[in-house]
Amino acid sequence: MSLSRRVLLRTGVAAGVAGVAGVAGLETGLIPGRARMHDVLGLTGPDGVVPDVPAGPVVSGRFESFGRRTTVGYSILYPDGYQPSDAMPVVLVLHGRGGDHTSAVRDLGIDRYLTAAVQGGSPPFALATVDGGPDSYWHRRATDEDPGYMLDQEFLPLLGNRGLDTSRYGVLGWSMGGYGALLYAALHAWQRRVRPGTRAVAVGALSPAVWRRYEDVAPGSFDSREDFDGGQLFGRRVGLQDVAVRIDCGRDDPFAKAAAQLRTELRAAGGQQAGAHTQGYWRRMLPAQLAFLGARLRS
Repeated sequence: MSLSRRVLLRTGVAAGVAGVAGVAGLETGLIPGRARMHDVLGLTGPDGVVPDVPAGPVVSGRFESFGRRTTVGYSILYPDGYQPSDAMPVVLVLHGRGGDHTSAVRDLGIDRYLTAAVQGGSPPFALATVDGGPDSYWHRRATDEDPGYMLDQEFLPLLGNRGLDTSRYGVLGWSMGGYGALLYAALHAWQRRVRPGTRAVAVGALSPAVWRRYEDVAPGSFDSREDFDGGQLFGRRVGLQDVAVRIDCGRDDPFAKAAAQLRTELRAAGGQQAGAHTQGYWRRMLPAQLAFLGARLRS
């Protein structure tokens, strides 16, 4: 055997061993880049494809929000075949960080997923998207901006005045909005016992941005340790005991571990699938989330 061939064989074996060791290190979290490696190897699953169905009617507008301390944009999405004059239940849609009320359609194609859900047998319902602020994390901040107040005291009454049934509504969000959907339902559930007539009956969270420790939070998501503690989702099972919850998170998502722990604590539906913190994963999981919400709005 020539020297060059021996060198090539040894190099190949070494590279193979290093590759196996590298993958093992990625799998155990000892080497950064596991999500990127899984993406290259096709292990994060396929991206969701927006259904080839018509989008339904859209009603958009703006209102001056005391809770947000600014002008807020919103859109109400109806399934194809229905009209804004049709009374139906509604799901509030909370966008992720850096987004606004247009993100659900622009980034996820949620209007067509809604039509597909209803065509697939779900009872008809509307989706209502609204500006929560690019980095508010959907909770009251030191500036007194309070997206939760806006949702509860301003947006829901607006939707009711437009003929939507808000007596039983759902909440859906992804990333920052997934955290916000869970927090909003937990914080406002107790009010429904005191002020009956409208209540959240189901909440769906995709890749919710949840942390167990204040030291790990993304910059700007909370104002202080006290703010983080006040908005903590762990330990709030009592607040959500009358709300059906579904939490989905990709296994290569940085929030996967905390989301799994929260799902167990809340005894929520959903699971951990192949996927990362991407729009492709959220699109893939939207049919299951919308079916879950639609079924519980009419149950």
